[in-house]
Amino acid sequence: MRQRIIRGLAVSAALLLVTPVAPAQAASRDVISGNARFQVLSPTLIRTEYSPTGRFTNADTFNVIGRDDFKRTRFTSTISRGWLTIDTGAATVRYRVGSGQFTEDNLSVRVKNTTASPWTGGPVCTPGALCEAESLTLDGPSVATDHRDFTGRGFAAGFEGTGAAVRFAVTAATPGARQLTVRYANSTGGDGQNVARTLSVTVDGTVAGTLTLPPTGNWDTWGLASLPLPLSAGRHDVSLVRTATDSGNVNVDSLAVVEPGAGYPAPTPPAPVPCVFGTLCEAETGQFTGRAKLADDHNGHSGDGFLAGLEGTGDGAAFTVTGVPAAGTYQVQLRYANGPAGNAPLQARTVSVGTATATLAPTSGWDFWRTQAVKVSLKAGTNTVALGCPTAESCHVNVDTIAVTAEKAALLSPHAPLGGYRRGLDNVDGGARTYAGLLYQDGWSLLDDSHYSPGTGQDGYVFAYSTDYRHALRELSVLTGPTKLLPKWAYGVWYSEYIDRTAAEFDGIVAKFKAEGVPLDVLVVDTDFKAPDKWNGWSVDTTRFPDWNAFAARLKKQGVHTGLNIHPSISESDPLFAKAQEIAKGKLTPSSRGHVFDFDDPDQLKAYFWLHEQMGANLDFWWLDWCCDASRGSDALINKEYADRTGFAFSRAYGALQTGGYANPGPVAGGPWADKRTTLHFTGDTIANWATLRFTVGYTPGESAATGLAAVSHDIGGHTGGLQEPGAEPGTTKLPDDLYARWVQAGTFQPIDRLHSNHSDRMPWQYGPAAQASAKKFLNLRKKLQNYTYAAAAEATRTGTPIVRAMYLAYPNEQEAYATAGSQYLYGPDFLVAPVTTPGTTAATTVWFPPGDTWQDYFTGKRYRGGTTATITTGLDTMPVFVRR
Repeated sequence: MRQRIIRGLAVSAALLLVTPVAPAQAASRDVISGNARFQVLSPTLIRTEYSPTGRFTNADTFNVIGRDDFKRTRFTSTISRGWLTIDTGAATVRYRVGSGQFTEDNLSVRVKNTTASPWTGGPVCTPGALCEAESLTLDGPSVATDHRDFTGRGFAAGFEGTGAAVRFAVTAATPGARQLTVRYANSTGGDGQNVARTLSVTVDGTVAGTLTLPPTGNWDTWGLASLPLPLSAGRHDVSLVRTATDSGNVNVDSLAVVEPGAGYPAPTPPAPVPCVFGTLCEAETGQFTGRAKLADDHNGHSGDGFLAGLEGTGDGAAFTVTGVPAAGTYQVQLRYANGPAGNAPLQARTVSVGTATATLAPTSGWDFWRTQAVKVSLKAGTNTVALGCPTAESCHVNVDTIAVTAEKAALLSPHAPLGGYRRGLDNVDGGARTYAGLLYQDGWSLLDDSHYSPGTGQDGYVFAYSTDYRHALRELSVLTGPTKLLPKWAYGVWYSEYIDRTAAEFDGIVAKFKAEGVPLDVLVVDTDFKAPDKWNGWSVDTTRFPDWNAFAARLKKQGVHTGLNIHPSISESDPLFAKAQEIAKGKLTPSSRGHVFDFDDPDQLKAYFWLHEQMGANLDFWWLDWCCDASRGSDALINKEYADRTGFAFSRAYGALQTGGYANPGPVAGGPWADKRTTLHFTGDTIANWATLRFTVGYTPGESAATGLAAVSHDIGGHTGGLQEPGAEPGTTKLPDDLYARWVQAGTFQPIDRLHSNHSDRMPWQYGPAAQASAKKFLNLRKKLQNYTYAAAAEATRTGTPIVRAMYLAYPNEQEAYATAGSQYLYGPDFLVAPVTTPGTTAATTVWFPPGDTWQDYFTGKRYRGGTTATITTGLDTMPVFVRR
């Protein structure tokens, strides 16, 4: 039966590889109103461009390369009572004529039942008030909570590279002198120094001065530093930024624009906000009692955070609901997450909602949310609706939004991100903050391309997709370019390990794979092959690899492709250093790792790739592993350079390491849109434990949904630390057998199946009989699925629908699709996969079967009706995998 399924799926896969007809050239799509231009690219995609000079951008940008590849769209454009209205049938955009740059007051978009303001003008800091840094625009820094005594929800960390900034707007009622005061921490940084640091302050793009930040007692101690800030009357854009001449490496908790010499304002607790009947309200705007609090330490919420701390009786929140039309029965809609609480088992929880009680079923983790309606009786007018915990064992849930609606009203969707991305998962131990990408649950988003647009105004694309998330990904693929289709061999089985081996030892490993009946398509050699330095040498060590090209040729004859690890620095003692520095015109700069590169400088970029050429290595790709060196530049730019040379980049994506730091990789201003055209995303060095395996199950489909990048590559088995036992070789470790078997199973249904570790066993024969048999079975299954996986990758390139698909992409109108997005996904069009993420030789896994189809267990043949949920028990020899029938 399994072979029949594979053959049938392979036929379907082959049909997916048909080349599509190119779309017609767009025409007659511009609507100009003063210095604002709107380009209707499709009924669901509208460009919004404001130029202070009235000169608009028609050329491609680094992100946007397919603006002219959309078919002609019919729309209407009218002006009435001072408002320009553009109606495409799927979306309506309104702009107040002559009102200048886009703000939340003069531009709106309506999608289905949602009206939104795509351009908000950014966070505003009211003069005289304390403004939390984590609530401002962060360009490079990200929100952290790993030090004490901060105010608000955290602080801005990661001023580690040029361009890292906190940005906000301030409006001065009158012209005159002001003062910018910053609450910061400055202790011993990653460079080993404990000295005064600096950041620059700009106003409307002009440097207003340098802020000097003396050392504080430690990273838990906060100080104040001030700078004069003269302002003319009106609105100003202010940035606290690390320029090329600043030292950065500080944390910023909050700031305030005050009168000269004024004291630093105290934090102001947010006041409760009434919730209007029929609208969606943020749960954090209620009146808290007991231990209830605002939190934002989980992903997927809307607004500033969510209501947390509901841990027992006395904990809760009260909401004042206004505008109830008449006495009667209504529904309260709660969007909640119910994950594991401490050592307690995952279980349904109860919450009191007014006089009613709601039972809230588990979700697939704290990053995944479900909306549920509860019936309540209300009087006409204003009511108080209180959430509480009936018993000490109840609650233990987080609540994101609340709405009071008519009894049979449709569930309201928040502007909450679906999926998310990070530059890497380095040091991730069970979970991490991700950043919003394209998709939001209420069906609209703005791709802000102002960073790459040559003007000084605003240039952004409003996506208005409603619940057709796959359509949005298709349009993203056209606008910013398709995700990279890798060679077919890349979708097979990979092996690499951070361990010092010779060519002869690798030959033995390749032979062992064949002898054990385990497929091998790609062998990656980590850093120890280099000379004279194993980390950043730029020659092949002939004591380990006497003839690299002969070695690679031997492997190629056996169908094994090769890649080499690169770190972007060079020691001054390297024989090639003098020539590299000459090519770079003396601009390579010293760091703790040696001399490093600025990839944005053409001379240094030329020197960098000259070094690659000197190795004379015949290989299939380079692995840019710039985890720990101080080279600078955008991931998207350097990844393009690699792809131009070898077909694709194998690297981190979406950021710049020195902007956010190794384990604090905040996004860059240009967004995550260009990397998918070039990059196989290596997600970095995770901790090897069950919690991290569990996190990656939801992360992979979430990253692809957020960015459109289909080729995501995790270290299968995790990288280091976590659960380790003595390994098969001196100085090595191994995973517990059950964790290894389950991680290999999950890797079978990932975009890239790459066994990797830091001196930790990843080959099947290094494990006990049951784990070994399981790993061999699933690695061979990966090989059988290679054509299917390649076809799914080709579909991703053609349509934007990724290889690993979050459940909500296919079932956007089912609440279970959102709630289960952390535990199961679709692999290509036909496989439903729910990896086991719990220890033991057997496991019971809850699986939701989407409606509309019957789902057949790939291993047992048992069928399950769509629209149901079942508990699937598996040993190490199987896992929950189902085929659409």
